Amino acid sequence: MTAPVIGVLALQGDVREHVAALAGAGADARPVRRPGELDAVDGLVIPGGESTTISKLVDIFEMREPIDKRIAGGMPVYGSCAGMIMLAAEVLDGRPDQRGFAGIEMTVRRNAFGRQVDSFEAPVEIAGVEGEPFHAIFIRAPWVERVGAGVEVLGRVTDDSSSQRGVGRAELESSSGPVAGRIVAVRQGHLVATSFHPELTGDLRLHRYFVDLVRAAA
Repeated sequence: MTAPVIGVLALQGDVREHVAALAGAGADARPVRRPGELDAVDGLVIPGGESTTISKLVDIFEMREPIDKRIAGGMPVYGSCAGMIMLAAEVLDGRPDQRGFAGIEMTVRRNAFGRQVDSFEAPVEIAGVEGEPFHAIFIRAPWVERVGAGVEVLGRVTDDSSSQRGVGRAELESSSGPVAGRIVAVRQGHLVATSFHPELTGDLRLHRYFVDLVRAAA
């Protein structure tokens, strides 16, 4: 079976980690910075990093229109953390000049779980991913406050998240409200997003999920 070609938007963020995880999950993974490189892939990952920086670099590297067109044409895209923000139709607490791709009908709150010192880990069960709950790492992560009718909620922070290793108030609550039950993984058609960083865990199940999605779309 031919491996699907999946690019990682290589403008800023956890690019190498996603490339390695995708390769381990059976994809032909490669960094993507230019429109011509985007033309050669079957799917795309928008990595975690700084969403405002990624938003600016997307314009500098003239990638906005090509990615918009590929999303509209059905290319599967997975966004983690900052990538979730880039895929959201509405962003709360973002910069006024910040623009994403508005692919998923959802409202996300930027840095909802708190600052860097509030980073934490929690178990998250992901619909469609077999096995034990995913060990999710949240770093200045967003959460989803609203989803549209066409959006499937794949995962939420579980009620026992406070028993997991973490730093600061995010174990129990954040400045934006309680953590338990918050939506942190969604899918709308060919688009998938998570608040957390699976590329940092060594658990390839989410990347395999996305590779299978890309393979099916191709």
